[in-house]
Amino acid sequence: RERFDFGGRDVASWFPRHMAKGLRQMRLALRRADCLVERSHIPLSGRNPALQEALGIRPHVLVMNKMDLADPRRQPVSAGAGPGGGQRWCHRQPCPCSLQVVPMVASLVAKGPRYHRAESSEHNILVIGVPNVGKSSLINSLRRLHLKKGKATAVGGEPGVTKAVLSRIQVCEKPLMYLVDTPGVLPPRLGDVEMGMKLALCGAIRDHLVGEDVMADYLLYTLNKQQQFGYVQRYRLGQPCDHIEALLKHVALTQGRTQRVKVLTGTGNVNMTMLNYPAAAYEFLRDFRAGRLGRVTLD
Repeated sequence: RERFDFGGRDVASWFPRHMAKGLRQMRLALRRADCLVERSHIPLSGRNPALQEALGIRPHVLVMNKMDLADPRRQPVSAGAGPGGGQRWCHRQPCPCSLQVVPMVASLVAKGPRYHRAESSEHNILVIGVPNVGKSSLINSLRRLHLKKGKATAVGGEPGVTKAVLSRIQVCEKPLMYLVDTPGVLPPRLGDVEMGMKLALCGAIRDHLVGEDVMADYLLYTLNKQQQFGYVQRYRLGQPCDHIEALLKHVALTQGRTQRVKVLTGTGNVNMTMLNYPAAAYEFLRDFRAGRLGRVTLD
């Protein structure tokens, strides 16, 4: 396929109401922030421009997550350096991001103006990003690395675990550094539905709000467009497939994804075993997110 038909879908129903409250809280927390650490799965669509507009001018570090699942041929792209100390990015390879963040933040804060906070030696860092990109996990990782302490904030595999701006969490002694976990915030209006679909594939939007079937179809379209045919080997297909129904049927048959369905007939109710296409679509999405279909960058 040369293009994907989104069928006039409206993305307004994909976003929880707590995000507007979270953005208001983040504006208040910004008054004490010396630097922003932004977490992202994908280099362009995975970032919320409203965060930069709302949170003002601060030194800014972009931390790419799950780089081991990204296509090494498609390098991360910076959105450009800005004022207030500029923007840097770091990722998981070749050095874990936990080892890079604290020195990079300390360097940016030292070089940038701190205005009314110049007399304080402590560093206050606001951790931002769209939902489910590992903000809380990053804080816990830094805390374990530099303070040898256990986790201080809840984490989860679905978006929406953090719903409010939390109190400061110390992650380092020298320099004295505190991080503030924040809820994931999506733009109130996306530039296009395709951006929303990429965010959904990365887990920033709950699957059922978008629909596992259309997500699986868009994923197949994207893999074929990028000539990423790892799914052919994974599911032992003879050749690449352009129709999601045929792929899901094959996955359901080979992996035993079936369901019992009651059918009304003229002679009574009959229980039949049918292929479970939603379960097959979920299996396809889960394999992609686990990297079992190959290393893919959606942007």
